[in-house]
This record gives sequence, C-alpha cells and structure tokens, in this order.
Amino acid sequence: MSTALPPRFTITRPEIERVVARFYAAIRSHPGLGPVFAVHVDDWPGHEAKVADFWANTILHERSYDGSPVEAHVRAGNVRPGMFDSWLGLFDSTLKAELTPDQAAAWSALAHRIGRSLRAAVVDREKLPGGVPKLR
Repeated sequence: MSTALPPRFTITRPEIERVVARFYAAIRSHPGLGPVFAVHVDDWPGHEAKVADFWANTILHERSYDGSPVEAHVRAGNVRPGMFDSWLGLFDSTLKAELTPDQAAAWSALAHRIGRSLRAAVVDREKLPGGVPKLR
C-alpha cells in the first residue's frame, strides 16, 4: 500500500489558484513580460489552469499536470534569460500579497529553484561564438 506524500508546505489548491490568477493578471499588464506571454497565450483561463496544475503537482503532489515546463519555454523562442529576474520578482510580490509569510517564503524558494533550471535551459540553448552563454 502506498502512502501519499505530504505537501511541501501548508497550502490549499484554492490558494494556489488564487496566486496563479493574480500573478498572470500582473503579467498581462507588465510592459516587459506581457508581450512575451501575449504571443503564446490565447486562452488565459486554460493557461492559468495548467500552471495551477503544475504547482499543485509540485507542492501538493497531485497528479493533475501533464507537460514539460522546460520544453514549453524553450519552444516559445522568445524567452530570454534576462527576463527571469523580472518574472521571479513579480511572482515574489504576488506571493507576499496573497499568502502568509511562511507560505510565501516556502513557495518563493521553490519557484527560484525551478526558475534557475528554466533559465539554465534557455542559456544553454543560446550561445555566443566560442560557447559563451548569452545572458541577455
């Protein structure tokens, strides 16, 4: 008999969905990030549901997400490494506004680890002559 893994930290699925909705509302109005997403997302509720599934899978160990974030961001073609600081800063602001300090800190740490992996995938695919990573 298998036992379900406990959540990484205390949070509910509705809290995850609320954070995701507020984050993407901020993304849509962000002058640098909004246009990057706008060329790819034509169904915001569907996108937000998929991202909420990703976070529920990652934090709550649900099995609701089916996809590859690295593949999606590499395939997008317009995600640049220099965008990650803005992206994570906006996410951190959303977490602080929507959650308790402990929840925000735990989710932020997780998001920054994942962000480093995503950024590495973008950096690794774009090199300057001599194999030097293109950082901006």
